[in-house]
Amino acid sequence: MSDPILPPDDALDVETLKRYLPHRPPFLLIDKLSHIKPNESAIGWKAVTINEPHFAGHFPDFAVMPGVLIVEAMAQAAGALVVHSLGVADRHKRVFFLTIDKARFRHPVVPGNMLRIPVRAIRRRGPVWRFMGTAYVGNTLCAEAEVGAMIQTSSTDGGYGDDTPDRDR
Repeated sequence: MSDPILPPDDALDVETLKRYLPHRPPFLLIDKLSHIKPNESAIGWKAVTINEPHFAGHFPDFAVMPGVLIVEAMAQAAGALVVHSLGVADRHKRVFFLTIDKARFRHPVVPGNMLRIPVRAIRRRGPVWRFMGTAYVGNTLCAEAEVGAMIQTSSTDGGYGDDTPDRDR
């Protein structure tokens, strides 16, 4: 079976994703989540539109979605998969982006594109997860990266928590 080009009708919608992620527009960068295999993989979806605020300056004469926002969309798809897998929707939670590795940007993403963002879990250690993410328009690979993040559901710890590897903050 080939990869889908458009999200299926039974994909989780943006209202469900708002229960999963702390992000809100304009920084909620995925519209749907589909093909969910708990603790393993999912596909995030983003309809790229010209009215998004970053296009006013990136770039006025040739609107291109910033690569860092594509990587953020990967992380949000991964975060939604984790929350779905753990069954912790609607709980007070924080997601801390810990690492971005092996990021490559291969093709511009422009308004009018439907961005398909498959994410696959590579590793989990306690609350810290690592994912491989890719971003496609149609069958064209636009970006790829490994991302690491930690989900925190406790409202008592104001920082990264004791389970996070030591690093400069």
